[in-house]
Amino acid sequence: MKPRHATRRGRRRPRAWTRLTDEALLDVRLCDLRLQLDGTRLARAVRRMHRELADRGIALAPHCWISLEWFSPDGVPGIALPFYLAHPRLESLQRRFMGEAEGGNARELRNILRHEAGHAVDTAYRLRRRADWRRAFGSASKKYPHVYRPRPGSRSYVQHLAGWYAQSHPAEDFAETFAVWLAPHSDWRRRYVRWPAIRKLRYVEALMAELRGAQPPVRSRRVIEPLSEAKFTLREYYDRLAHRGRGRNAARIDRSLLRLFAREGKGRRRMSAARMLRERRPVLQRRIARRLDVSEYLVGEVVRHMISRCRSLGLHLRGSRRDAQARAERLAARQVARVVRHFGPRSSL
Repeated sequence: MKPRHATRRGRRRPRAWTRLTDEALLDVRLCDLRLQLDGTRLARAVRRMHRELADRGIALAPHCWISLEWFSPDGVPGIALPFYLAHPRLESLQRRFMGEAEGGNARELRNILRHEAGHAVDTAYRLRRRADWRRAFGSASKKYPHVYRPRPGSRSYVQHLAGWYAQSHPAEDFAETFAVWLAPHSDWRRRYVRWPAIRKLRYVEALMAELRGAQPPVRSRRVIEPLSEAKFTLREYYDRLAHRGRGRNAARIDRSLLRLFAREGKGRRRMSAARMLRERRPVLQRRIARRLDVSEYLVGEVVRHMISRCRSLGLHLRGSRRDAQARAERLAARQVARVVRHFGPRSSL
């Protein structure tokens, strides 16, 4: 018997949901998307990551599966991949609702996979238990902060993923350092030669040389939170993300945005508020960060949240663009100040 989606030439027929409108697609359950890695650009990227590990003599090829988001679970040396990267329609939907699709371009995809491979190697070889690992990176038992304020000028950490992510936790510091070391033709010896972070890179190099060819003691192939277990619809998924992203000041922010901008209505079409904020974000980050003495990363996260809410609420500019920009800057500054007051001066989103 032929597979359900097979054609005479052995190719898969497009699944029915690929022909739906976005509005209809939102009512499809995630488990019913029946996504597979085979034949996707994700699969090609995973094979490349496996080759990079093998070329370094690491006897681990992390198993990968499709889930809701990027993660490498504790105790399982594998990598969960976000579903929206498994099909162009889903990636487009992700960008529509979230403003971005993490891993959506080839370079970012490679970088994230190398980072997650670092977590998988850490798990597989139980590296965080080693005293020398803890001396280099700190204790992995340290709680992840709800928020953090990175120091962009710090040279004690490598710079790999956006947001100075290595500074968020010792486990992330290792994963980021590993990713920089793993990249083929990496120029880390030259780039970081005068940085304290070079000591961590040299430690990773020596550690991987020690483990070269060694079979990992942790070999679990469990699949955690696969997409096949997600019984809710895409609409519910994005509603949950919106609720999670809104935070405790959600109602206040929405009320402020509704006063600042106008809902789309009849008459001449005006620029969307989300577009204006997106274009203005680099300027807002610099100006507000300097005025409040906070990190540009924190300001960027606040503005990204405002962009998401403007998109969800369907808001457009009211009055002149210049006036809207000035009022949006004041609103963003107030929200950043609230975050700092609540979480302390060393916080970020």
